[in-house]
Amino acid sequence: MKKLFASTLLASWTLAQAACAATPEQEGIHFQQIRNATIKLDYAGTTFLVDPMLARKGAYPGFPGTYRSELRNPLVELPLPLDEVMRADAIIVTHTHPDHWDEAAKQSLPKNMPIFAQNEEDAASIRKDGFTQVSVLGDNTQFRGTRLHRTGGQHGGDKMMADLGPILGAVSGIVFQHPGYKTVYAAGDTVWNGQVDAAIQQYRPDVIILNTGYARVSGYDGAMIMGKEDLRRASLAAPQALIIGSHMEAVNHAMQTRTELRDYIREQNLDPRRVLVPDDGESYRF
Repeated sequence: MKKLFASTLLASWTLAQAACAATPEQEGIHFQQIRNATIKLDYAGTTFLVDPMLARKGAYPGFPGTYRSELRNPLVELPLPLDEVMRADAIIVTHTHPDHWDEAAKQSLPKNMPIFAQNEEDAASIRKDGFTQVSVLGDNTQFRGTRLHRTGGQHGGDKMMADLGPILGAVSGIVFQHPGYKTVYAAGDTVWNGQVDAAIQQYRPDVIILNTGYARVSGYDGAMIMGKEDLRRASLAAPQALIIGSHMEAVNHAMQTRTELRDYIREQNLDPRRVLVPDDGESYRF
């Protein structure tokens, strides 16, 4: 009788624990804007740090040949202590420009940290800096149960790429997928083009993160990355998705401000609950 009571009690306790356990939908996804293009994504129990630029304010000269090149980068300090920013399970480097993968990141991050690069050229460069667990993203890379899909992009308009292509180089975005979780698409350093349209059509993301700092090169119309109009494009292309603007107000050539983006959202009657412009350090759970 005692054994029956004990086993019944244990079964009841187990059922109660299972009922209280958080489902993926309850856990949600935690996004945090760090600084510049550096973001953290807690996704399906794994924390990804994307495009770490970790230097102190003013550590590097401005990018030559770009707007406001007399300013030193980064323009602002990290909003959090460095050790807190680095607390992650894996790193994703969409490309190795120094505002996405800087010397401070190379010096500070653990050399055995899993790192995902967009291609073998970038992976080899990261390995040369002493990192031992560097993988190349494919169409269907997996890490701890999360699928990571590399997407394409173009780091500037056609004229800019024709003239400066070897300098601007290849860039990529990333799609995060896991059963029971929302699909997240971080477009990376790209202008809006057919590759962005294709990624949205293929993956149907619930969350779209755009680099909307509208970085400018002297002597060229347009920009190297997206700007305010692209928030509206994303809103129309994925009318049910949450849209987040990132990569602003931290490097010399990023000319689009958060205030301008927020004003544009109001002017265009976009839903401010669905089109978001986070400050550095700000986070969302969805």
